Amino acid sequence: MWKWIDIPPVWLIGSLCLAWWQKTHHAMGLNFGPVVADLIGGLLVGGGVILMALAVHEMRRQRTTVIPHQEAGRLVTSGIFKRTRNPIYLGDAMVLAGMILYWDAVLALPLIPLFVWVLETRFILPEEDRLRRKFRMGFAKYERDTGRWVTVKAADKPSG
Repeated sequence: MWKWIDIPPVWLIGSLCLAWWQKTHHAMGLNFGPVVADLIGGLLVGGGVILMALAVHEMRRQRTTVIPHQEAGRLVTSGIFKRTRNPIYLGDAMVLAGMILYWDAVLALPLIPLFVWVLETRFILPEEDRLRRKFRMGFAKYERDTGRWVTVKAADKPSG
């Protein structure tokens, strides 16, 4: 039963609750500014939700699991997975960062790297180990070609 509690959405909700609590009870008069933080926060939340939706759609299309700690039926390298090996986790981090900005939870900013560290140690590294064992050469190529968080292809880089 406890393995269902140790999933990224629970960690995200917990982090969001901490950020909201900080903003509500210990704001200390700090804020990011009136409009810009709201705009950037909204863009991050929206972008994060879109990333997650694209990833779930692609994983369902490939008929593999989206649930952490379960063995993948296929190595998904298409769609949004061409740009990031972890679009759902990247989306989670974007949602957290966006809500911290939107709420003006300045003192909650350290939650972002802490949350990313939790995602990497509890979910990403074990998932990559399972994929590496199951898909050997396919995962080695994917790992070489696609970044864990974001991939910038040579054609995408500015020249000069």
